[in-house]
Amino acid sequence: MTSDLHTGPLGIDAEYKEGYDPGLLFPMPRHEGRNAVGLGSGRTWIGHDLWTGYEFSWLNAKGRPSVAVLSIAVDAGSTNIVESKSMKLYLNGFAQTRFASVDEVSRRLQEDLDRAFGAPVTLTLMNLDELATGMALGAGKCLDELDVEIVSYQRDPSLLAKKSTGRAQEQVEAEVEELLVSHLFRSLCPVTAQPDWASIFVHYQGAPINHEGLLAYLISYREHQAFHETTIERIYEDIWQTCKPSVLAVSGRFLRRGGLDINPFRTSSIQKADGLALGTRLARQ
Repeated sequence: MTSDLHTGPLGIDAEYKEGYDPGLLFPMPRHEGRNAVGLGSGRTWIGHDLWTGYEFSWLNAKGRPSVAVLSIAVDAGSTNIVESKSMKLYLNGFAQTRFASVDEVSRRLQEDLDRAFGAPVTLTLMNLDELATGMALGAGKCLDELDVEIVSYQRDPSLLAKKSTGRAQEQVEAEVEELLVSHLFRSLCPVTAQPDWASIFVHYQGAPINHEGLLAYLISYREHQAFHETTIERIYEDIWQTCKPSVLAVSGRFLRRGGLDINPFRTSSIQKADGLALGTRLARQ
């Protein structure tokens, strides 16, 4: 199968067909997306992508509909990502298909998605009661009210900097630990140019990062085109290379489109996985 993004479902009109069909999934090699944004193979992170499907349904053996919220956690080291529109088409196929049990639904999902991503994924089918208890505003110091002037709406890593003491631009080197968040983030789909909205969390230890510069940098993605996964990897790598923290974790909590949200998480240390990795969904998700 070709991995040309413009031959996949996202770049063409596609009908939502009834009936289960794993052939609708469209895998794309991760390395191609990373190479396209200059990340190459020298990765400094570990992590995963958390997908949440809010419109998942199937028929039981008697034809009665069942609904659940589907959580899919994919390791960032998997061979492929799956193009999001193809995932929607695939999941929609369950809606008018009868399955003998929930276990059969889970087994089909597991087999198909393991194959598509090129690695085992972690699946959870949540009932609506479980979902209702998981909403939050998100922890951390919010940067969004900082008084900054924005002049760039294309990714600009030169905006990132460590804090200065103000004495001959001497850099502050004493280590701090901060969890910073912005809800102003927007980027664009690389195929359709539709907006992708998100809250971005940056948790780091190291010399203090300039907050105004970080906010201006995140806003500079407003007209930048890339998939969710590579966008978060690019943010991580820019901060890692420019600000040189000792520990870094970056999480993107993207808003849903077509009933799916994707939440990539990248970190230099597995110890930083607790707060940002699989945390509660945000109120606007």
